[in-house]
Amino acid sequence: MGTTNTTNDLGLTDLNSGCTGATHSDSTHEHSAAHSTAAHREHYFVNGMTCSHCVTSVTEELSALPGVESVKVRLNAGGTSQVMVESRTALDVDVVRAAVDEAGYELAGEAK
Repeated sequence: MGTTNTTNDLGLTDLNSGCTGATHSDSTHEHSAAHSTAAHREHYFVNGMTCSHCVTSVTEELSALPGVESVKVRLNAGGTSQVMVESRTALDVDVVRAAVDEAGYELAGEAK
């Protein structure tokens, strides 16, 4: 029997995998529906993310919110990361904050 190698490309660029607290390169992760009908685009700042696992956790929580069409995260490991959310309707910032908190991170603010 041979061994099959499987690679899942999540669109992430992370030269240092794992949450070790080491400095990571800037990476971006995007989740989007095949046919986006998003009418609203909001940008948020999130503290505490350090790696691709962190990005995936935030992306999953935000993607689960009603009306969310896509989530794009620009990771700034150990600093303030930028998160763009496209949705069919405007999202309440408290709902976004709760989703980010559920993922284990802190919403630092909303870009105006």
